[in-house]
Amino acid sequence: MTPDTPGLVVNALIRGGYVVTMDSAGDLPGADVHVRDGIIAAVGEHLDAPGAEVIDATGKIVAPGLVDTHWHMWNTLLRGLSDGERGHRGYFATCVGVGRHFLPSDTYAGTRLACAEAIDAGITTVHDWAHNVRGLDWAEAGLRSLAESGLRARFSYGYETGHPNDRLMALDDLAQVAGRWPAYSAGGRIRLGVAWRGTGGSNPAMRVAPKLYREEIEAARGLGLPVSVHACGPRAAAGQVETYAADGLLGPDLQLVHLNNASPREVSLAAEHGCPVSVSPFTELQIGYGQPVTGQLLAAGLRIGLSVDTTMLSGNADMFAIMKVTQACANAFGYHEFALTARDALRLATIEAARTLGLDSVTGSLTPGKRADVIIVSAAAPNLGVLTDPVRLLVTAAHPGNVDTVIADGRVLKRSGLLTGYDVDEVTCSAREALSGVLARA
Repeated sequence: MTPDTPGLVVNALIRGGYVVTMDSAGDLPGADVHVRDGIIAAVGEHLDAPGAEVIDATGKIVAPGLVDTHWHMWNTLLRGLSDGERGHRGYFATCVGVGRHFLPSDTYAGTRLACAEAIDAGITTVHDWAHNVRGLDWAEAGLRSLAESGLRARFSYGYETGHPNDRLMALDDLAQVAGRWPAYSAGGRIRLGVAWRGTGGSNPAMRVAPKLYREEIEAARGLGLPVSVHACGPRAAAGQVETYAADGLLGPDLQLVHLNNASPREVSLAAEHGCPVSVSPFTELQIGYGQPVTGQLLAAGLRIGLSVDTTMLSGNADMFAIMKVTQACANAFGYHEFALTARDALRLATIEAARTLGLDSVTGSLTPGKRADVIIVSAAAPNLGVLTDPVRLLVTAAHPGNVDTVIADGRVLKRSGLLTGYDVDEVTCSAREALSGVLARA
C-alpha cells in the first residue's frame, strides 16, 4: 500500500484527546479534531461530523505534526559511518569519499529510509537539504521518495559532495527542475528551494570565490526560490554572516543553519534582515561546533526551527529528543530552569519551525483551515503512563515509539503504531543492499 492508496482516511473525527493546538485556542482537554478533504475542518468539544470515521484519542495527546527545518536525507544510508574508528574519517570526509559513489537509486533508498523514519517519529514536514545532487537523475530520485512518502516537504536543490570550489553548481539543471516544478510537487505538497554553498567550508584555503557564490544565490533568487546555507557553525567559519551582509545577500528568503559561532554583531545582522534560522543541537554538539545558542538567537528576535540535520551524526530522527536537548542546553547556558520552557521548545518544532519555512499558514498548528498534519501520541507505555502536563510530556518523556497515529495532508501514514504506506522490511532491506553497493564502489 502507498500513501496514495484509495481508502486512507480523508474524513475522520479524532475524538476526546488532549488537544495541543499551538495556536491562540491553547490546550483543549477532551476535545475533537475533524479532518476532512485534507484540511482541519474544526477543533473543539463534542463536534458533529456525520459520516466521519471516529478515531478514539481518549487518554492520548493530539498535536500538530512535527516540522523539521534542515535534513540531509540522502545520507541516512550512511548512518553510523562517521566515527573516527574502524577506518572511518569523520562526517565530512565520509560524505565526500562515499557520497561521490552514490547512484540515483542510492539517493532514492537513503531518502526513502529517512521518510519512513520521519513518519514513524511523528515528523510530517521535512526540509530535504540535498547536498549530493550529482545530476538531474539524483534530484529526481530524491523527489520521487518525497512524493511517494506522503510527507510535506521542501526540497532544497544543492550541489554534489566534493563539488570543486572553482566551479558553479549546476544552475542549468536547477532552472530545468524549477521550470518543470508542477510535475515534481505532488500537487503542491512539495516546494522547491536551493541548498547554497555560500563561501564554502571552514577551511579558508578551500573557500568559494565571491563571484561564484554570488552568481549562485542570484540565480536562485531570480527563480523566486528560498535559499538555505550553513553559516558560522564551526569556529573557523565565524564571520560568514558578516560577509553575506557586506555583499548585500542577507534577507528573509535566506535561511541560516547553525550559527553556533556567530558573533553578537552577526546575530544582530541576521535579525535585522529577518533571516530565519535552523538549529540542530544533537549534531552541533556531536561534531564539535560547541553549545547550541538557541536562547541567544531567540533573545535577538530571530525566527528559529529545529533540525534533524543528519542521522550520520545524531543516530536517529527523534524530534522529541531534539526538543529535550534544545531546552536542556538553553537552560544550562542561561543558568535558569525556565530559560526555555517545554512549550517554547514545542513551538520550535511546530509553528515556529513552519514559520521559518514559510509554511505557517499551511501547517504547524491545529487551526481550522490549515492542512491536516496531525499526530496522536499514546500515553500507555511505561515511559509515559500518566497524562499530567501533555506539553512537558511531549518534550521530556515521549519518543517515536509513543506515536500512535500520523496524518499528513489528510492521509493516514501511521495507524496503531504501524506505518501504512511502507513495507518496513522492504525499505530497510533495500537500504542495506544500496549501501553494500556504494561501499563496494567506494
